[in-house]
Amino acid sequence: MSFRKVVRQSKFRHVFGQPVKTDQCYDDIRVSRVTWDSTFCAVNPSFVAIIVEASGGGAFLVLPLHKTGRIDKSYPTVCGHTGPVLDIDWCPHNDHVIASGSEDCTVMVWQIPENGLSQPLTEPVVVLEGHSKRVGIVTWHPTARNVLLSAGCDNVVLIWNVGTAEELYRLDGLHPDLIYSVSWSRDGSRFCTACKDKSVRVIDPRRGTVVAEKERAHEGARPMRAIFLADGKIFTTGFSRMSERQLALWDTENLEEPMGLQELDSSNGALLPFYDPDTNVVYVCGKGDSSIRYFEITEEPPYIHFLNTFTSKEPQRGMGWMPKRGLDVSKCEIARFYKLHERKCEPIIMTVPRK
Repeated sequence: MSFRKVVRQSKFRHVFGQPVKTDQCYDDIRVSRVTWDSTFCAVNPSFVAIIVEASGGGAFLVLPLHKTGRIDKSYPTVCGHTGPVLDIDWCPHNDHVIASGSEDCTVMVWQIPENGLSQPLTEPVVVLEGHSKRVGIVTWHPTARNVLLSAGCDNVVLIWNVGTAEELYRLDGLHPDLIYSVSWSRDGSRFCTACKDKSVRVIDPRRGTVVAEKERAHEGARPMRAIFLADGKIFTTGFSRMSERQLALWDTENLEEPMGLQELDSSNGALLPFYDPDTNVVYVCGKGDSSIRYFEITEEPPYIHFLNTFTSKEPQRGMGWMPKRGLDVSKCEIARFYKLHERKCEPIIMTVPRK
């Protein structure tokens, strides 16, 4: 029996996480206490945006990445919504444009000035009104410019042309219940949704039809999430009937049985998956956990390989994920998270050791 069979060959077996020094954290931020299961944080190579507690209406903070240390209580926020902000997302094509969805049923798109905010921003570039209940998910199209998807608690998915502020597609009647998560495929031709009726659906927005559907992807009643991987497979996180947290990998061509299914533990926080298409590594952060687990997705069974866990002392309330172009690759950095504590935001750097 050869030695190679025992230890699987992998470039990412020794990836390790490291929190930055205290003076490089963002301190004294009142992170939002909304019960919605979103990441509460969005990052790009220029700014970090965090949803914060606000009296009367909703607000989020936009900080230039280099503005670390203690943040003044009077630091200006983006505060045009009349209800709490539930989700924010940076535009992948323009680092100064961010969209936010709120309990006031609107989606707003904001233009952030070059050097960050010097006064509170109350005027959005465009307001998108079309939902009848609160908007819990906003996500930009990965390849087409100015195309934004929003999903609300009215179980409707809307796709907008932000340039003209008009609805491109209105997908009504495809979801009988609350939508937990939406994820675009790599080329943006389809998206997958996880819904409260325990189904995962793959939807073609141009035709407005469900291309594939898996009922009862996870048996448990708690929220689940689904994300598209680069090769078109779908990775889901959810709960079993015994309330154990699960991960699963699905082939969209055949959704009868999962390709891989793993049970993690019996904690009760929703799992937020983040996927890196270049290394095929999925990072799973539980809300209220103090750890980030990461797994490599491969072509041969069992498909989902556990790599390691990064643990820290404090639980996370939310998590931001830096796109690849914002990383320092000369230091072998393959991922960077922005972990939200009760009162601060702490960057965590994932590196691959190299000889």
